[in-house]
Amino acid sequence: QAPLVESGGGLVQAGGSLRLSCAASGRTFSRYCMGWFRQAPGQTREFVAAISWGADNTYYADSVKGRFTISRDYAKNTVYLQMNSLKPEDTAVYYCAAGSSTRTYVSTSLNAFDYWGTGTQVTVPS
Repeated sequence: QAPLVESGGGLVQAGGSLRLSCAASGRTFSRYCMGWFRQAPGQTREFVAAISWGADNTYYADSVKGRFTISRDYAKNTVYLQMNSLKPEDTAVYYCAAGSSTRTYVSTSLNAFDYWGTGTQVTVPS
């Protein structure tokens, strides 16, 4: 089983909201930087949002800033991505990832993340 399991994807109309969840499986990621990435058909995987393991810092892609919010619940070993004001261009498979780091460090690079989930589909029809 993948070390991270995403859920919460689906089909939503433009302007709607979804909350994605990423649950750790078999281990804890409390001291890992956690990130969300997405990949649309025919496109490369791109950074969406990340949160430091101390939850001190967050970082967002310009395309989602002000609409998406990343958060983490240590007790549940889960990371969330709240997505509001969804647009058709947000349509993609969304992946959760974990990367070892210092407490306040936030990475946007795919190479900085060691563990990945299998993804959840988000579709926003035009």
